[in-house]
Amino acid sequence: MIEIEIESDAWIVALPDAEAVVERAAQAALGSVVGDLVVLLTDDEAVRELNSRFRGKDRPTNVLSFPGGDMPPFPGSGPGAPVHLGDIVLAFGVCRDEAEAQGKSLANHLMHLVVHGVLHLLGRDHEDETEAEAMEAEERTLLASLGVADPYSLPDDL
Repeated sequence: MIEIEIESDAWIVALPDAEAVVERAAQAALGSVVGDLVVLLTDDEAVRELNSRFRGKDRPTNVLSFPGGDMPPFPGSGPGAPVHLGDIVLAFGVCRDEAEAQGKSLANHLMHLVVHGVLHLLGRDHEDETEAEAMEAEERTLLASLGVADPYSLPDDL
């Protein structure tokens, strides 16, 4: 199950189908993985506070991923209940500004960042060059399946 929470109306104003965009990208990244995740579309200030609290960086960023870890099962859930994979949080202003600066639609940039966040929840990382190349290749493949151009290739005129 993918729970999408829209805390900032700016997402809906700029991208009325934001919820559908997130759902599509998250489903693609999850593939056959069974689990629950929460995606929060919020503003820069909320992400700045989370980034400061959990990463020691007092500034907003585009996307934060918080893996679910070893959480106890929900009361009443039996064996085989879906695992909480984690939470993804996206900052509207940062995402919008990046999309504009890179000559991308907000929808395509949002799909990329949701895929990126889900891959983090699934254990992918980009701490070294080999991991980064593998993760970027996986993102490119998933995004191509969604009709989104390579997010790491910028137009020549930028």
